[in-house]
Amino acid sequence: MHNALITGTGLYTPPHAISNVELVASFNEYIRRWNAQHAAEIAKGELEARAESSVEFIEKASGIKQRYVIDKEGVLDPDRMCPRIAPRDNEALSVMAEMAVAAAKQALEQAGKTAADIDGVICAASNMPRAYPALSIEVQNALSINGWAFDMNVACSSATFGIEQATNAVKNGSARAVLMINPEICSAHLEWRDRDCHFIFGDVCTAVVIESSTTATVKGWEILGTKLATQYSNNIRNNAGFLNRTEDKTGDLRDKLFMQEGRKVFKEVCPLVAEHIASHLLGLQLSPTGVQRYWLHQANLGMNQLITRRLLEREATVDEAPVILDKYANTSSAGSIIAFHLHNEDLSSGSLGVISSFGAGYSVGSVVLRKR
Repeated sequence: MHNALITGTGLYTPPHAISNVELVASFNEYIRRWNAQHAAEIAKGELEARAESSVEFIEKASGIKQRYVIDKEGVLDPDRMCPRIAPRDNEALSVMAEMAVAAAKQALEQAGKTAADIDGVICAASNMPRAYPALSIEVQNALSINGWAFDMNVACSSATFGIEQATNAVKNGSARAVLMINPEICSAHLEWRDRDCHFIFGDVCTAVVIESSTTATVKGWEILGTKLATQYSNNIRNNAGFLNRTEDKTGDLRDKLFMQEGRKVFKEVCPLVAEHIASHLLGLQLSPTGVQRYWLHQANLGMNQLITRRLLEREATVDEAPVILDKYANTSSAGSIIAFHLHNEDLSSGSLGVISSFGAGYSVGSVVLRKR
């Protein structure tokens, strides 16, 4: 068995940012138009008037201040409220593959690796552009990597689940190094017209190189252990899928986009994650207070604060639990990796850290690291 390391990370950030002020202005214009269009039904009591949003509401509910998106114009158009992404020819690199290649090249450069050093590619994300051919194989081809590639989806926990698969391949010797990539265009599965969630998501792509300690040319982070768990819940759901066309369903198709029962998720997931991380550390004969940094999934500031409070039995500092949520919003599987990518270089040799993700499923994953 070989020791597995994280030796490189990459981050692709889309060129367009949407502030809460811009988002609220667009959303409220849509609401005003909707209420005017249905004024008669509202007056008769047949429909309820829809409420406007506000910057204060968004920041209090989530801690989010802005988000990056692939397309800004379509999202902010009150007549559209959805990104506009032009279709590409089958022979052209797809938009998600383009993001993935950009992040992957950064991770390879940081790890001191070339395509010839990589034996596997995993694209792990909450949504894929198509059923087949696999996005990962498209990325593999674009980077001229030999070996194998596959896609996987565990929603917001896809990155930690992907890291475990890559780690196992490296440890058992079936791969020298694996490229694990998280391309997320969350703006396309978000209902921007729903006040309860219109502010949640942003777009991004992250990448991680996991390799054997026998081939590493940089110090990196030793993977001490990975732990995964799932528990079925309908509280976060998206019913979009290939069987939709067989259902002959018309009218309200709200369930074909992201939906969640936010309060239930908060109440049920926070203790689940805290217990998961604590038991993982205990199994490695480590304690939560001995960890220098927690790179948590960036879904909601209140969730992260509660999880770290349960682990540390006090409020965590921003150094102990970095926040990128305010700038990037919820980027599904990529959030914890963004936090790790941006906030790990200042730690000294021997420092301990935990990457943890959690979300739909429910699913939760943790990766315990030690800086070499």
